[in-house]
Amino acid sequence: MTEAILDFMRVNIAATRDRWVKKVLLALPRGLRILDVGAGEAPYKKWCVGQEYLAQDFAEYDGVGDGVGFQTGTWDRTNIDIVSDIISIPQPDASFDVLVCTEVLEHVPDPVRALAECTRLLKPGGTLIVTAPFFSMTHFAPYHFCTGFNRYFYEKHLEGYEMLEVSSQGSFFAVVLQQIMFVPRFCSRYFGIIWAIISIPFIIPALLFLRIAMVFDVGLKEFLCFAYFVRARKK
Repeated sequence: MTEAILDFMRVNIAATRDRWVKKVLLALPRGLRILDVGAGEAPYKKWCVGQEYLAQDFAEYDGVGDGVGFQTGTWDRTNIDIVSDIISIPQPDASFDVLVCTEVLEHVPDPVRALAECTRLLKPGGTLIVTAPFFSMTHFAPYHFCTGFNRYFYEKHLEGYEMLEVSSQGSFFAVVLQQIMFVPRFCSRYFGIIWAIISIPFIIPALLFLRIAMVFDVGLKEFLCFAYFVRARKK
């Protein structure tokens, strides 16, 4: 019963992001040249049917990292076409119709230069697709340099673009709920399973309250949200 309640409460931002990227990619006309920047395991290649798809990554993350924070355990780097630094991708200027950059900017030391490199590679009139957290905990360490980005970051550093969509995902109550969901997991990891069991009766009422509060939340996304999804056209 407890696990069922926790599953009901869980907010799956990754699934939301995948649905959004899939919708955007499938809506593109066919015959385009697409570069997936920082592609990782290239999960979106399957939605680029009829396109010339290339995946770029620095290909150093192995799933284990330095063992700090959240790690994936395994990581498949075999689908990468271009192995390079994100700020120096060996492709000509204006050589792609679409640039995809999902959950990458928080993992590069200089996200502004990374966006500038995307702009260099994108044709005028081309589409830039970006997702990145507004708030995140340590993951993929040691390749985690920033917890996230506000919408104003994109408005400032994508000045040469027409902003087609800048959508926030979740808001204050949803983010707080998600963090409370981690309490039993962290108790178990750092204090022992008994502490995890003890925590559950305390957190379930808070989760129920927050789940109800989410229904009435109409403006708190400006204070805190999970992520921003961005779609922009280069002028």
